[in-house]
Amino acid sequence: MNILIAGATGNTGLRLVEQLKAKGHSPIALVRESSDTSSLPADVAQRQGDLTDLQSGVCDGCDAVIFAAGSGGSTGPEMTDKVDRDGAKRLIDLAADAGVSRFVMLSSVGADNPDPESDLAHYLQAKHEADEHLKASGLSYAIVRPVSLTDDDGNRDMLFGDDVDPKGKAARGDVAAVLANAVDDSEWTGKALLMQSV
Repeated sequence: MNILIAGATGNTGLRLVEQLKAKGHSPIALVRESSDTSSLPADVAQRQGDLTDLQSGVCDGCDAVIFAAGSGGSTGPEMTDKVDRDGAKRLIDLAADAGVSRFVMLSSVGADNPDPESDLAHYLQAKHEADEHLKASGLSYAIVRPVSLTDDDGNRDMLFGDDVDPKGKAARGDVAAVLANAVDDSEWTGKALLMQSV
């Protein structure tokens, strides 16, 4: 499958690219002009696109799309809205226009029911609105909601759904593996699940 990845140059995205390649897929990195693409494998295709201003056609020729991007912890509410909410929603709409077979969303614990008292309230609300837009899009989707991320590779031993400790940890390597599997695993179709590493 040709799989467009938003966030391919990030900590999770780079691992995701490798996971998809290992499964025989062809990842396509969605990159801004200012993106540092030096860590991407040389044989991975790149497609220009900025989540704050996505042009139509960016999903053309893709079988699936994975949103693994984020505005980052150091940006303000405005950039969170532009990337995590509006950018995600625009990418969903373009994916639907292009007839992709699956859209996989990297979301977050707490995005299903954002706590207004949380330190992450604004971010979680943005993720919530993006998730809800995906559910209503008509696309076949999977939404992965990891608990607190670590930079570990993990051992692919994971818990999902009601078994997850919301205060647990999720290794980025495990998260990438789940995103790669969710692209074509029918078990993930129409699901939004919490995820943690064991």
